[in-house]
Amino acid sequence: MSSLLEVKNVTKRFGGVVANRNVTFDIEEGKITGLIGPNGAGKSTLFNMVSAVFPPTEGEIWFHNERIDSYPSYKIAPLGISRTFQNLQVFKNMTVLENVMVGLHTRTSSGIVAAALRLPISKKEEDFIYKTSVEMLKFVELEDICDLEAGKLSLGKLRLLELARALATSPKLLLFDEIAAGLNHQETLEMSNLILKIRDLGISIFIVEHDMDLVMRICDKIIVLDQGEKIAEGTPKEVQNNPRVIEAYLGADEEQEGSA
Repeated sequence: MSSLLEVKNVTKRFGGVVANRNVTFDIEEGKITGLIGPNGAGKSTLFNMVSAVFPPTEGEIWFHNERIDSYPSYKIAPLGISRTFQNLQVFKNMTVLENVMVGLHTRTSSGIVAAALRLPISKKEEDFIYKTSVEMLKFVELEDICDLEAGKLSLGKLRLLELARALATSPKLLLFDEIAAGLNHQETLEMSNLILKIRDLGISIFIVEHDMDLVMRICDKIIVLDQGEKIAEGTPKEVQNNPRVIEAYLGADEEQEGSA
């Protein structure tokens, strides 16, 4: 299986603080890669570098053989990288359908003049946006409430909405930031099953998550950070049996297992 994304010797400094040091790993096509570690391990920083929130101080990030570590976030989306956020980024006064349609405008080429004049190319693109958005809502089983304002949704349905919007961009790589945060046991189980369905479509997934049951259940490979450095990489079973991981994270007290 070929690598879709490669992180090579990445370091991130904030003044005198080193958040990540010489981190190297890859994400394979059609696989789910998890990122775990205790508080302060540098998970959020690494995740933000991969999603172009900010660049690394040193090192390289490659996506489909294209170096992207200096790209702004708006430039990586058209390449096929899409992200969800722990703190939900939805338009609460817009409908469920409109929220997904907004995300699809990155895939259109006609300008504001064509839209204002209702030129054929603009009409064709609007039809595409509508049909694709409905298909994505069907996939996450929200089509029955597509006309409901997003602000009226439960947390679980809001997470599904954000997922539908990310899927609508036809990503090659999906980045999930604490996608199970705030969900109850049944919602988490349903979300994990949905993520596996997405993987089965051939979409690669990179997930940072504190729900260890979810991570161990769905991930093909897990990266473990501690104090900004990678201390382990392997299958869920290999990671669970790694002494350094047990000491740093899996055997940690519950109070250490907060958000990154």
